[in-house]
Amino acid sequence: MYVVIWRYRVDPEQVAKFEKAYGPKGEWAKLFSASPDYLGTELLVDDERPGEYVTIDRWSGEEAYSAFLGEHEAEYGRIDRRCEALTLSESRVGAYGPAGKPA
Repeated sequence: MYVVIWRYRVDPEQVAKFEKAYGPKGEWAKLFSASPDYLGTELLVDDERPGEYVTIDRWSGEEAYSAFLGEHEAEYGRIDRRCEALTLSESRVGAYGPAGKPA
């Protein structure tokens, strides 16, 4: 399994729209669902810092994720630009694969 984690600070006035777009049935998940290698998304909210979220996108492997991004670059960019207004900041925490696998 391969996971990609993003951290967001969300505009307080945009929380409902953000949760809808980034949740497990949201716009991003619908795009990713075009791939049989997409395994799902989790949207988590920080219980101590209002407006702080992380998403965890699960894929069958790094190669599948990279291939998907290459094939859907234009649509990914359109959604990213549209959703930019929902957040105050966005940063990629990292992408992680199984431990013990040679680099």
